[in-house]
Amino acid sequence: MRAKEISIIIADDHDLIRQGLRTIIGLEEDIKILREVENGKLLLDVLKNHEADVVLLDVNMPIINGLESLKRIKENYLKVKVIMLTIEKFDSTIRKAIDIGADGYVLKDSAGTEIVEAIRTVYDGEKYIDKSLVTMLFNQMTMKEDVKTSALDDLSRRELEVLREIARGHGNREIGENLFISEKTVKNYATNVFRKLEVKDRVQATIFAIENDVEAYYTRHYED
Repeated sequence: MRAKEISIIIADDHDLIRQGLRTIIGLEEDIKILREVENGKLLLDVLKNHEADVVLLDVNMPIINGLESLKRIKENYLKVKVIMLTIEKFDSTIRKAIDIGADGYVLKDSAGTEIVEAIRTVYDGEKYIDKSLVTMLFNQMTMKEDVKTSALDDLSRRELEVLREIARGHGNREIGENLFISEKTVKNYATNVFRKLEVKDRVQATIFAIENDVEAYYTRHYED
């Protein structure tokens, strides 16, 4: 168990969603719900006096919507991590949230274990994107002739393999097991990948990999 509980605020305008999250999180000894609110204005008011570790934030909320709430949180509460919680699977919405600075993106119909994993992951300083969402984005993407792959050309085979694993939603430990290398080595490769692709974190790297169809790229260069 952690030395400190992870304090969270749930912001969603649907009672059933809040109830479901309350049930899921209530089973975890290291996570504590500080408050529940039903719109963005109430969320921002609560944060003035209760700076939580993590906010579970619905994209579509009344008065002040999720994206605008996210923007204001990132401008005024730098230590607060924000996980966008939504039923939307639109690439444009995901991109806007990531560009603003969302720390995680989870679908409302995800398993409870996925939501709990997202909370712990962003609290520990990493980004998180729903595994089913990653799969969906890959399935939607088709290779385009005008896609620029020059940045992928700069990656070594091992760096490409690490990027593929990141884009599949795997954490460093799992990547190490899959590639038969240490977790520390995975971190070193990931750092090199982020630098070469000029991205800040795993989520941006995942989006880049999807847009440039890294799976097809790897197959063309190493599996043909």
